[in-house]
Amino acid sequence: MKIIVIGGSGLIGTKLVRALREQGHEAVAASPKSGVNTLTGEGLAPALEGAAAVIDVSNAPSWEAAAVMKFFLTSTHNLLDAEAAAGVQHHIALSVVGAERMPGNTYMPAKIAQEAAIQDGPIPYTIVRATQFFEFVGAVADSGTIDGTVRLPPIDFQPIAADDVAAILAGIAVAVPLNGTIEIGGPERKPLEQFVRRLFAARKDPRPVVTAANALYFEAEVDDRSLTPQSQARHGKIYFEDWLARN
Repeated sequence: MKIIVIGGSGLIGTKLVRALREQGHEAVAASPKSGVNTLTGEGLAPALEGAAAVIDVSNAPSWEAAAVMKFFLTSTHNLLDAEAAAGVQHHIALSVVGAERMPGNTYMPAKIAQEAAIQDGPIPYTIVRATQFFEFVGAVADSGTIDGTVRLPPIDFQPIAADDVAAILAGIAVAVPLNGTIEIGGPERKPLEQFVRRLFAARKDPRPVVTAANALYFEAEVDDRSLTPQSQARHGKIYFEDWLARN
């Protein structure tokens, strides 16, 4: 099966292309680096020729509110139009758990708009909402660092390994479209501060970590539901400790 991975040169994309090829599929990594630009439409038609499925794991280069909204809406509409012309039968998009539960974050409204465009579009689809990746726990800590101290909201967290995200997406790509949304997360649900402290211990990062009720998560107010999947979610197999040992 020919499967196009939009954003195929990124963190998830490279792992996904590899996983699909190991399963015997013709996986094509499509990104501006390979001459495929979903924002302008350049290279889309020839890239999608003969494709059965498209997996969109692309990301916006800017989190500024207007820029990120333009990226996801324009890219998604261009992609869906090209898929319809090429006869693509399944559109899979990677989104974010809790996108509608993080007011104040400039990125999440764009992801919600992207999901709506897919739901209203002409292609059978599956939307996969993932929790934060293990690979970005450090960035979460950095975003909460003020005067050398990491301030985190006292909330539950359930991150997932990028390898698990890629494996789940690879399986979904060859399945029947759900025309719906599923959520995925890691195998462990713990307080956010515990993941950060464990990461710091492994990296010998000396920054102190504290929790504060008024601390924000990337400018958003969050609670225990914001960053964790709800019922009937699928879970990855890799534990944070095992990921740390390998990384």
